[in-house]
Amino acid sequence: MTSNYQNFVPLKAIPFMEFLINEHNFTLKIVNKRATKHGDFRSMPDGKFQITVNNNLNKYQFLLTLVHEIAHHVAHQKFGRVQPHGKEWKAIFQHLMLPFLKPDIYPKEILPYLAQYLKNAKASTDADVNLSLALKGNIAETGKNFIFAISYGSLFVFKDTIYKRGNKRRTRYECLNMVNKKVYLFNQNVEVKSYEY
Repeated sequence: MTSNYQNFVPLKAIPFMEFLINEHNFTLKIVNKRATKHGDFRSMPDGKFQITVNNNLNKYQFLLTLVHEIAHHVAHQKFGRVQPHGKEWKAIFQHLMLPFLKPDIYPKEILPYLAQYLKNAKASTDADVNLSLALKGNIAETGKNFIFAISYGSLFVFKDTIYKRGNKRRTRYECLNMVNKKVYLFNQNVEVKSYEY
């Protein structure tokens, strides 16, 4: 039993995706956006397996997230309990993504970042700033801006809290929380709202 995922992935990815889904026994649910994750894999009490993926992702993010979660499933089947994003999972994820690393599936603007990311994949694609921005086509959600587009000293809103953008460190921005006066570091791909006075 699988949700109609075909509308959520690039057209040329469907045949191999079909193969992966048929090969591995799990239920796929496409769910509403969650703030903390793009997808997840879990073993259900009845012994079956379920993968969920957020419905707000674009086709490139959705495909990557779905394969990421299938890799968890395969790692679980092959090795039992292992580190969630350990070496076993990384090797499986790389292997499962290879057939999708083609310019008729992922645009050439994304492929180099994706290939780089897969050399040592992290738990979340958002942890890789360059890949995250490329997957979004460098376009923030409607009504939001990436933190790097907010000018120095300007106020912005993130998770209902007002911050003031400060200096850029090597890869992240220092931002002052206007409530508790603590400085937090923000990745440059974080999406925030401008503060309206």
